[in-house]
Amino acid sequence: MSQWQDLLRLDSAIQGRVSQLYERKFPREIRHSLCVLIESQDWDLAAVDENAASICFRALLVNLEEQWNSCVQENNILQRPDFTGMKYYLLKNFEDEPLNLAVILSECLKEEKKILASASEAQGCSSPAMDPKWKELDNKVSELERQSSEVKKEIQSLERLNDELDFIQKTWQSQVDQHIGLNHTFVEEECHKRIDFITQTKQMVLQQIVNILELAQPIVATLTDMELPEWKRRQQLACIGSPVDICLDHLQKWFTTVAEVLLRLHEQLQNLQDQNKKYGSADASSLLGRMAEIKNTTLSLFTKLLTNALVVEKQPVMSSLPQRPLILKTRVRFTVRVRFLANLPEFKYLLKVKPVFDKDVEEAKAVKGFRHFDFNRDECKVLDVDSPRGDLVTEFGHMSLKESEGRAKGSHETRLPVTEELHVIKFVTQFQYAGLELNIEASSLPVVVISSTNQAVAAWASVMWYNMLSTSEPRDLLLFVDPPPLTWQQLSQVLSWQFWSCGKRELDEDQLSVLRDKIVDDPEGLVHWNNFSKNENIWIWIDGILDLIKKHLVDLWRDGSIMGFVTRDRTQVLLQEKHHGTFLLRFSESRKHGAITFSWVDHSNGEPFVHAVDPYNKDELLLTPLPEIIYHYSLRGRRGTHTNPLIYLYPDIHKDAAFERYYNSSAMSTPKMSGYVPRTKGDFSDNPTPPPSPPRDMPMMDMDVDVTEEDDELFQELSEFFFCNSPTFDISSRNG
Repeated sequence: MSQWQDLLRLDSAIQGRVSQLYERKFPREIRHSLCVLIESQDWDLAAVDENAASICFRALLVNLEEQWNSCVQENNILQRPDFTGMKYYLLKNFEDEPLNLAVILSECLKEEKKILASASEAQGCSSPAMDPKWKELDNKVSELERQSSEVKKEIQSLERLNDELDFIQKTWQSQVDQHIGLNHTFVEEECHKRIDFITQTKQMVLQQIVNILELAQPIVATLTDMELPEWKRRQQLACIGSPVDICLDHLQKWFTTVAEVLLRLHEQLQNLQDQNKKYGSADASSLLGRMAEIKNTTLSLFTKLLTNALVVEKQPVMSSLPQRPLILKTRVRFTVRVRFLANLPEFKYLLKVKPVFDKDVEEAKAVKGFRHFDFNRDECKVLDVDSPRGDLVTEFGHMSLKESEGRAKGSHETRLPVTEELHVIKFVTQFQYAGLELNIEASSLPVVVISSTNQAVAAWASVMWYNMLSTSEPRDLLLFVDPPPLTWQQLSQVLSWQFWSCGKRELDEDQLSVLRDKIVDDPEGLVHWNNFSKNENIWIWIDGILDLIKKHLVDLWRDGSIMGFVTRDRTQVLLQEKHHGTFLLRFSESRKHGAITFSWVDHSNGEPFVHAVDPYNKDELLLTPLPEIIYHYSLRGRRGTHTNPLIYLYPDIHKDAAFERYYNSSAMSTPKMSGYVPRTKGDFSDNPTPPPSPPRDMPMMDMDVDVTEEDDELFQELSEFFFCNSPTFDISSRNG
């Protein structure tokens, strides 16, 4: 059995981890359809060998082609997965970069093995842990299902009793003639006994149904009014980076079970009514009213459950911004997925879902200049169960927006900026089954529609702000007309999630303290929207650092090598008591779009002095990774000698122990001698160690200020004054 099949057999909660593993990385449908082939390839080798990656990539395409041809020959195209769509996805995303596919699948297969191992350990000890509240709800739903099964048996028994009574009543005369001693009175008494027993059984069954409905009512309320809103809130937080569990498996299991119970009760009540009509029960008239009342209660609960069963499982997201959903750019494709939680076989292909932009949005009329958008194409999709796990889902994978000509002329005098204007996408469907007709809707979280990529940073600030503040429906799409402030606790949490989202490491208390001092200027600890979003040195600066981590420093951030947010004063306090050559990595405070510097300590005449290199930006780190910069960095001394002042990563880890796994072996190896003096790759600075006997109150050097031409000339004059007998001393292009 394949590893993938083993995963599908696990508990639904654990399978949720698999869903999150593949979310926004690789389609689960392709993993499912090609599970055997994927697991037969050496993706670890392919992840480091481009030729091997190309061979594996081509093998996937060939297998998809073979499966497609097989479906054509079997005339089974409509019932099979979309093999052509899968092939298109692979070609579009990985044809030019098969190495990227190999890296993704290598990592995912390893994580799958970890999930299987952890599941195996859990099963060896006990069943997977479940929230006590969920366990109680799970038990109630199971009891509901059990009682419903008992009612079904009783109604089947009633039908047999009615059949027997009907047979006796129609054939008693012939039975009297054939059996001596069997008289009319005896038959009538026997029939009356059976009628009484049937009547009592009906009353008992109806009471059982009432009891089931009384048990179902609080369960339905819990699902629709508590569990579902809590899941939606978790999804909100997950959209802005929170590492919360947004698996829908528990909810779907409960919704499906309760929906099936209510649907079967409705059918069984109809069965009772049909029996009354068929067998002409004497108590039929007295039972009709009670049955109608019970049936109405059943339909009411069923309606409430189903009208809440449609959810947006995957919020709108562009493939170019996978970690920042809810930002949509005009004419750029985005995807969104909806799921119907009541996953009954009867509902397959029953629901046709249509997306509608800004449906019934009154804000569109209330705000001056509010923009209007339409989808580039009308699209309806039928919910089916062709997903790997048979969920009743559909994904809108090729949606895009275009702006309409007209703009609202509303009552608000100030038009909202583009990045503060909120919109929603609603998904509507009509449910018709068993005489019940319902209009069902599900709404996306508010989205921000931008027209230029450079608006994405400001738009993400709006998405974070809104989703931390707004926790209920209907959504307040005019929140930014007069945006409420966030507490520092709220803002610090969402900022920490950003670092978790891009680098799998949240901010600690010391790092958050530095940010708090920069951001909070309110005595009550509140952060106002304009101070955060309009101050170009705060959010843009933080976003620049996030981008720096994502593109160049993710491994160093994850393993804790980067201290990150630490002030100049704090840097001096931390380093001055450390060994000579101790250094730390921190983000530049003066570079708007993200840069990183290292500060180190050396000692002169027993005095510690802290220095910092001019910060490295994204362009420089693109050319040379930071571990290599640290490995090759050197100071040029007065006599032309070079030394690397970086020895121990704070607090006391030798730099090779900290960074060796990141070194590029070819860049670090010593070239073979061939008669030439080898050149050394590396960045260097002039030795900044101060002259002997400096005054104790000498201020620490400015750690992040760029060295200007005037500063360079001044430093040259000082150097000539202090080192007039050292003609070999010169000035570097990068100074501490």
